[in-house]
Amino acid sequence: MALEDYRRKRDFSKSPEPEGLEAVGAESQAVARKMAACRSSTRCCRSTTAKWDWKPHPTSVTLGRLAEHLAEMPLWGTMTMTQSELDMATPRPPDYRSPATRDAVLAMFDANHKTGRGHLVGKTDPEFFAPWTLKSGGKEVFTMPKAAVMRNFVLNHMIHHRGQLTVYLRMLGVPVPSIYGPSGDERT
Repeated sequence: MALEDYRRKRDFSKSPEPEGLEAVGAESQAVARKMAACRSSTRCCRSTTAKWDWKPHPTSVTLGRLAEHLAEMPLWGTMTMTQSELDMATPRPPDYRSPATRDAVLAMFDANHKTGRGHLVGKTDPEFFAPWTLKSGGKEVFTMPKAAVMRNFVLNHMIHHRGQLTVYLRMLGVPVPSIYGPSGDERT
């Protein structure tokens, strides 16, 4: 489908373009758009706090933890663009508290998205192609250019968990939001 057809057919009132893209260079506009799109799924955690501990299987994470994880991911963009490495064994700050409600998760997502997006503005190709290393307990897991980290480790990871969250919502009987077009719930 041509871009003009897409823009003509898309209902921008249901899924508007993210604001402020003009401040983000062409290289990082896709990153900013995908991060903003993930908010639509997080926003639809309409389930009550009583369902926050629900999980579809004993080995799965809870709905609340999945939503929190999705809300933290834009911060990974910040860590990617401002640091040369991250060790996953680094503990959270001692005063960290997991968000306990949908509104708290959305506030976390919005704050992390705003910060993450701010670290994309004005980046140059050399900055995007600088190496970045993920470690676990001091051992290297991988090293790749920051652009590849943003695509694979940040965006694809967010997209994966956004899909997982929509499955959770579907299993709970919560209407699934539009992601790439109207969902089955929006057509009915």
